[in-house]
Amino acid sequence: MARDERATLLEVHQALSEEQFQKLKYLLGSKIPDGLVLQASRPELCLILLQRFPGNSLREIARILQQIGRSDLIQRFQLPLEERIPEGNPREPNRDTPNGTGDPTSGQHPGGIPAPTVNPRRLTEKDLLRVAKRLGKEWQEVGILHLGLEQSRLDQIQEENPNNAAMRSFEMLRDWQRRQREEATASQLLACLEDAHLDPEILNFLRSLQGN
Repeated sequence: MARDERATLLEVHQALSEEQFQKLKYLLGSKIPDGLVLQASRPELCLILLQRFPGNSLREIARILQQIGRSDLIQRFQLPLEERIPEGNPREPNRDTPNGTGDPTSGQHPGGIPAPTVNPRRLTEKDLLRVAKRLGKEWQEVGILHLGLEQSRLDQIQEENPNNAAMRSFEMLRDWQRRQREEATASQLLACLEDAHLDPEILNFLRSLQGN
C-alpha cells in the first residue's frame, strides 16, 4: 500500500510544471516547516509527505492541487478529496427509526419522502464581480498562489485594465472559471481561497452560496 501511495505521489509531482511544483511546496509550507519542503526534490517531497501525513498524503495533495488549478490531476489519478458538509443544512430526523434520529444514509425525510438532491450552482459573473471588488491590491498573489494562473496572463490583464482594479480581479477570476468549467462552483473557489489572507467577507459570501 505504502509503495502504491509513494508511486502515485511521484507521478503527480512529475505531472506538474516546475512553477506549479514550486507553488505546491509553498502552499504545503502552512503545514510543514519551509526548511523541509522548499529545497526538496520531487522524490524527497514524496517521502516527507508520507512521513507527515501517514495514510493521508494523497488527500493532502488533492487539496493543494485544487488550489493551484490542477483538478484534472485529481481525476486522472483518482485522488481522494475531503468531503464538505454544507453549512446550515442539519439532517432532519426520520420518525421511522426507533430513536427518532433517522438513518443518515437513507436519503429520506420523515414519512419516507425522498430528500431533494442539491446540485452545486456554478458561479455567475455577478458572483465573481462581488468577489473581485474585495480582492484588493494582492490580486496577483491570489492568482498565482491560489488559482494557478501564470504571471504572463496576469501581466496581460494588468495591461488591458490599467485603471480598474476590480476589472483586473474580475478578469482573473473569469480565467479561473473558464478553466474549471462546470466545477467553477462556490465550494471550489472557497477551497482555493480559504488559505489566502483575504477580506473575511469574501469567504462568508462564498459560504453563503454553497448548496444554492
